[in-house]
Amino acid sequence: MCGRFTLFHNMQDIGRAFGVEVPASMQLKPHYNVAPTQDIVTIVNKDASPQLELLRWGLIPSWAKEESIGNRMINARAETLAEKPSFKRLLHNRRCLIVADGFYEWMQEPGSKLKTPMFITLKGQQLFAFAGLWDSWKNPDGEQIRTCTIITTTPNEVVSPIHNRMPAILTEEGRDLWLDESLKDDQALLQQLKAYPAQEMEARPVSRRVNDTRYDNADLIA
Repeated sequence: MCGRFTLFHNMQDIGRAFGVEVPASMQLKPHYNVAPTQDIVTIVNKDASPQLELLRWGLIPSWAKEESIGNRMINARAETLAEKPSFKRLLHNRRCLIVADGFYEWMQEPGSKLKTPMFITLKGQQLFAFAGLWDSWKNPDGEQIRTCTIITTTPNEVVSPIHNRMPAILTEEGRDLWLDESLKDDQALLQQLKAYPAQEMEARPVSRRVNDTRYDNADLIA
């Protein structure tokens, strides 16, 4: 699963990297420990144009009876998206990019119960995008809450010694296809969700303070 990531690039860098306009209201501080239930930076297609939007991490499907379901739906497995009716609807109609510049997975120490957090990035700590799905849910007070989930896939050679899943990171071409609202072909979409090329990624151990979701400082990745 993917349960924690970073986004420390500024919004102007994000705008340039993804070719989107940055709303004046969306000037966010760097984050080194993004956790579920927080609002995260995404790109959705509106009126055939990609736009930045903040969505809550933890999918609450439109049909859900309780808001708490979002706590259990922070990830969606690529292999079953086209099989589960609730995900298939979103796969066809509500795809998004989730902007990040690194993510954490925990590696089991041999002969120990301890796990070491590993910080995984593209080489050069470039910006990238996870493949995501989003939905809108109306709470009992009538408020529309827009939420999202990160899609996971089988790991590449960098991540597999650490964990048996990794988030689906899209290539530049894959990002354009993922946001193309006219694309409804399951196989063409799922083809974009393969493990990102290992030769373009790296991983290193970092501070165990990342275990505390309240701690969100740059020294986590020092």
